[in-house]
Amino acid sequence: MGVRVQALAAYVEDGTDELRLEEAPGRSERFGEMVERQARFMFQVAFSLLRNQQDAEDAVQEAFLKLYRGEAWLRIENERGFLARTVWRVALDHLPKTVERMPDVSEMQLEASGGSPEQSVVDQDERAVLRRLIDALPEELRQPLVLSSVEEMTSREVAEAMGIPEGTVRTRVMRARTELRRRFVGMRKGQR
Repeated sequence: MGVRVQALAAYVEDGTDELRLEEAPGRSERFGEMVERQARFMFQVAFSLLRNQQDAEDAVQEAFLKLYRGEAWLRIENERGFLARTVWRVALDHLPKTVERMPDVSEMQLEASGGSPEQSVVDQDERAVLRRLIDALPEELRQPLVLSSVEEMTSREVAEAMGIPEGTVRTRVMRARTELRRRFVGMRKGQR
């Protein structure tokens, strides 16, 4: 993702793009700083919905270009919430194109922590099971859970991103965790 974000930042900062129309002094620099600060976060939000690296990168780039063309980003109060909402909407537009595509397994693997090789295999297996259980949740439960637990967004940020009340976010996260626990226990009982 870094290369594409750097390319976007360079596009915004070079003096030849067609987006610049009598811009205020420092506008490009401020935007470039925001891109550097928030690109990874926006990618995580887009990826949590799209579950495909390429599509998530496209959504982030499209969101940044839309923002740069407009001026709403110059007046935002809650940067993370505003950007999460923006990229979430763009990612939703990309969703129908990605529904049939399976996520890239290499993108979903988590690095093994230190320890013995046996423990590393057990840890990877547990993470794979958890990832499958999360992916099997209904979208209305999976999305807020991923944004709040995995991406570490606050309930308020998730609510802004998804366009739902904050209480609904908390309820869905609680329901998702309860459902994960139920499925995990059921799976464990089935292994015995």
